[in-house]
Amino acid sequence: KIFQAVVSYVGNDGTIYIIPKSFETALNKLMAEIQDTFKGLGLLIPYCWKKGEACVVRGPDTVWYRAKIVEVSSSILQVQYVDRGYIESIPQCHLYPTTFYTAVPPFCIPCQLYKTLPIGNFWQQDAIDYLQELLKNEEVEIHVEELPDNPWDKLSISLYFGGMSLSSFMAYQKYCVAEDGQDMQKLGIFEGDLLPSYLLQPLPVPGETFPVTVTHLVSPKELYICLDSSGNLTTERDASHDSESLNKALKWCNKIVKTLPHLTNFKKELPCLAEYVDGLWYRAKLLSITQLVPVQILVQFVDYGTYLVAPTSRLRRIPCHLLKYPVQAVRVLLAGFRPASDDKNVERIPYSPEWSLKALWTMMDCVEGKHLSASILTVSPEVTISLYGDDKNLVHLKLVEMGLAELDE
Repeated sequence: KIFQAVVSYVGNDGTIYIIPKSFETALNKLMAEIQDTFKGLGLLIPYCWKKGEACVVRGPDTVWYRAKIVEVSSSILQVQYVDRGYIESIPQCHLYPTTFYTAVPPFCIPCQLYKTLPIGNFWQQDAIDYLQELLKNEEVEIHVEELPDNPWDKLSISLYFGGMSLSSFMAYQKYCVAEDGQDMQKLGIFEGDLLPSYLLQPLPVPGETFPVTVTHLVSPKELYICLDSSGNLTTERDASHDSESLNKALKWCNKIVKTLPHLTNFKKELPCLAEYVDGLWYRAKLLSITQLVPVQILVQFVDYGTYLVAPTSRLRRIPCHLLKYPVQAVRVLLAGFRPASDDKNVERIPYSPEWSLKALWTMMDCVEGKHLSASILTVSPEVTISLYGDDKNLVHLKLVEMGLAELDE
């Protein structure tokens, strides 16, 4: 069985506690009932607690949770939150014995990684800390591999985050050995000899109008667009799903990026991860080496179209599962206009001097943050489109009105 779950806790023995997404509604309902039933402080009179006894505990967030006694010692008790998994030492005044809700099974499931052997036969503390930092409160995909003989024992699972196998990833970090040899191949970070490439975005058929957003302008005539998820076309729905899955996968990659290998291959068009000025890592491809000492490389962010010159320290090898998502940004040319022959503005675009900078800024104002739609005219040799603004008029008409462009039949 495969299902989505949220990791609530990683125990000191490496047990991963998960709450299936399908349990969330029932758990929230139970939590609301507990808050209505128990108010104020815990039990303030002396009480003889027993190991394994059911109780409710007032957590550090002042919310009441179901729990059970794990260990009894003087005034401090060790309890386990039965719906979260974590264990905590708590003063007796924050607990209340109860038999309420004991008929409701725990909502979190204790799990162990299938065919995964920690180094030294038990999980080291640094591995536990890393798992906790990586997984706590994150949504993951669970593949049930083996049911326990005793229903209270741990479920054997394969866990995937952002399309990546946790067992394979922890084995790569030298925290464990993944007995399933096939699993290492699924991680797919280390294929240096092959030259992988990105998939291209499927486009709507010519003549159909579809919503788009502009992600980058090269010139008033050349820009990068993304298919907008608000449309109803199948292509757009697929693009929206791809974009959502890609964003989740990239979020995970940003969490583990420091563990990914640096680039050792600098072939043109090579896919990689690159750090943008906002400190986040995105999919990119190498274009050229712009400087040798120190090495500076021109990259393009394939899901936006933007460019950046970056040192090698801001580049990493890309996990292969990120290559299955088509590039989100499509380079297009706009039809129906050309630079004005009598444009007297002296400031020109350095790499495209036929256009003035004023024309570029004007086009930027026309498309930035606007609800745009497009219609493909040709796909070869270049993807050429008509681009319409909020008012359903062609965006370039503004440039023509201002004398920055002229109509081109």
